[in-house]
Amino acid sequence: MSMPSGSELLLIFGIIVLLFGAKKIPDLAKGLGQGIRNFKKEMKEDDTTVASSTPEAHKHVESTTTVDVETPKTTTQA
Repeated sequence: MSMPSGSELLLIFGIIVLLFGAKKIPDLAKGLGQGIRNFKKEMKEDDTTVASSTPEAHKHVESTTTVDVETPKTTTQA
């Protein structure tokens, strides 16, 4: 599928102006830009979170053995 030509782009832009009005288009573009910026910021924060947590996931935990210890029996005097 090829890119739209100049006349097709003008037609698309004209329909957008008719649907939203000329005053709403800058607000829509601003909101779209902020959404993209926030998405990129969150993706970058997620990458740094994953990168920093990766070494912790591979820590070696030494195994320990437990020993059962019998408690001494107490004698009661009656």
